[in-house]
Parts: sequence; structure tokens; C-alpha cells
Amino acid sequence: MECVWPIGATLGEGPLWDDRTDTLWFVDIISGRVHAYTPATGAQRTIETGGYPGFLLVDEAGGFVLGRGHALEHFDGERVTGEIARVEMRDGNRLNDGTVDPSGRIWFGSMDFGCELPTGAVHLFADGALRTVGGEAAITNGPAVTTDGRFLYHVDTAAGLIWRFDIDANHMLVDGEIFATIDPADGTPDGVVLDSEDHLWVGLWGGWAARRYAPDGTIVQVVRFPVANITKIAFGGPDLKTAYATTARDNMDEAALADQPLAGGLFAFPVDVPGRLASRAIVAA
Repeated sequence: MECVWPIGATLGEGPLWDDRTDTLWFVDIISGRVHAYTPATGAQRTIETGGYPGFLLVDEAGGFVLGRGHALEHFDGERVTGEIARVEMRDGNRLNDGTVDPSGRIWFGSMDFGCELPTGAVHLFADGALRTVGGEAAITNGPAVTTDGRFLYHVDTAAGLIWRFDIDANHMLVDGEIFATIDPADGTPDGVVLDSEDHLWVGLWGGWAARRYAPDGTIVQVVRFPVANITKIAFGGPDLKTAYATTARDNMDEAALADQPLAGGLFAFPVDVPGRLASRAIVAA
């Protein structure tokens, strides 16, 4: 376990490995920043975006899709260059986490900024159209789609639940079942990602750890951290066998920060099973 960038992010989230440049990207939602770290050179960059950036996705046409505030936007690695779609939702909501399935569809969540009202949901952008597909919750995290595109994992963070849904022929979420329940003593589930064996990794907010689950819901690995709030994992490196983890220091008091000087840092650790390359988002209809 190594802290490769002790950046002290307020709410580090959404790590994304970009194999086009061998760079790890992530956001700091509360601070309104996008960060880029290139392991081969140690290069570090910070881009000020404002507006609560929730996630970055690789765009098939080049650049990225940025989920920020209430909208999906084009981001070229330096600045926001235009809007793709705007999500109709209450002012007290924002976008939070997202992924791209193997067919290029964008699945992403919204949440209540106060983390209390169940006004968030899972949304889908595909074939140039945007719609809400299910998964209502106060705080959505994930989602993550299996390699075959059949199932979607969705995190209801406030309830401490990870759900698994079937994706039906109309790309709606159906037949939801609880995949895992996180005991509050172990923290709360944050972002999730699937590796090349379709095992699910979840960061535990307040849990000092990340877990790896088998498809049957069995915990098969626990990785401990020197900080409490683990937000999400991404796999990078030439063999996709380095796990990068974002963390956060939001709402920590002075005593907690003194005990956790690396809180909000970007961490890296080796894994035996590689991840999957990030699928490319198809934005054009």
C-alpha cells in the first residue's frame, strides 16, 4: 500500500484509468477539481472546473464525458467544452458516480446533496437519449455493469446496501436483489467497480478498507488502509494489476485529520486479478 499522491482531497472520487495516456484521473467533488496522475513520470495536474464534478468517463470520440452538477458534459482534459445532456431533477440533487457498459452506454447516478431524501436514481444515456431507469436512493454509488452486460450493481449508500439488477431488453433495471449488506460497524458502501473476473470491489466510507466480493456475494479479500474514508477503486498500469483508490477528508475534525494525515490522498496497491479497461462512451446518436 502506497500513497502515491498525498493531495488531501476533500471528496476524492471517480478514479478512471485512461489507457490512451496511461494516466489515472479522478475528481474532488466538493473542491470542484479534476486531477490527473501519470505513474510513469510522476506528473500531477489539477484542473479547476467548479460545479461539483462527480465522475469522468472515456469518450469514444476522444476526450472525456464529465458528470457535473446536473449535466453530462464534454471535457477535453483541460476544460469543459460543451453540454451533452441535462438531467431534469430538483435543485437539491447532483450527479454522483457513473460508468460505461461494454456497448458504450452511460449509466450514472444522482443523489440528494443533503444525503437524506431518497430523490436520487440511476439514469441511462444511450442512442442520444437520456432517461431514468430505477434504483431510487438518497445517495447512489456505482453503478457497475458485468462483462456480458446482463447485470448492474447499484449502491444505496445511506441504507448500507449493494443491489444487483437485471438489465432488461429495454435497458431498465428489473428484478433487483440485495447483493450485500454492510454492517454500519464496517462503514458504508461507496463506489464499486468490477474486475476481469466480474468480482466486485467496494470502497468503505468510514471503514478503513476496500472489499472484494465474489459473484455469489462472498467476501474474498479485504484491503486495509491508513485512512478511514475509501471512496472508489480503479485498475491501472500496463497489466491493469495496480489498484488505485481515492479517499476523502470531508467532515473530519482536527483530531481525525491529525490521526490521518494522508486522508484524501490517492493510494495504490497490487492485485492478483487484473481489472478491465474502461469502456468507451458513445455520445453521438
